Amino acid sequence: MMPDAIAGIKERIASACARSGRPAAGVTLVAVTKNRTVEQVNEAIASGVLVIGENKVQEALSKLADPVLRRSAVSLHMIGHLQSNKAKDAVKTFDLIHSVDSFKLAAELDKQAAKISKIQDILVEVNTSAEASKFGVKPDELEALVKAIAGLKNIKVLGLMTIAPAVDDPEKVRPYFRKLRELQDTIPGLDILSMGMTDDFEVAVEEGSTMVRIGRAIFQ
Repeated sequence: MMPDAIAGIKERIASACARSGRPAAGVTLVAVTKNRTVEQVNEAIASGVLVIGENKVQEALSKLADPVLRRSAVSLHMIGHLQSNKAKDAVKTFDLIHSVDSFKLAAELDKQAAKISKIQDILVEVNTSAEASKFGVKPDELEALVKAIAGLKNIKVLGLMTIAPAVDDPEKVRPYFRKLRELQDTIPGLDILSMGMTDDFEVAVEEGSTMVRIGRAIFQ
């Protein structure tokens, strides 16, 4: 049952935090609701989920047509790749956008946020594994991008995000999570590290993740 699955995930997060000498309260669980029904999303919220993450703007808008979900106090995050032409809807919909990977996108988000007098919170996505199939700024270009975005009045960079490679052993992705934490240490004011998914979130938490994005382990 979903409440048991969520409780089990929270216990695993707490254990990983204990191993790394951190309080469990410092890690936010983001329930990834891609391809899930509105009924499943509402069940997750009823089971204690406070943050949901969507991969596509249109799917999020479709689900928000549901009055129960729309009235909930849940925080909505954009975790998938975002194109500039979706910026207008994105700033109207999401509390936090995890996947900003270029100044062009940040500038368009800033433009659209200004129109509705909003300060849009974002994370900068970093391709720590250098995989051609993944989005994200290169690690050596991160500092310059963050500095450039800092000049935008309606955008606030809260932290960094990365997606680790799919592997058979979570230990193999530890270096990529560690890399993101090391990058965080070089830039003041970045408090959030969004890293870790169903197959590797415990390793991510051990390496400093403050936000884990979990779908399959919740919606079993």
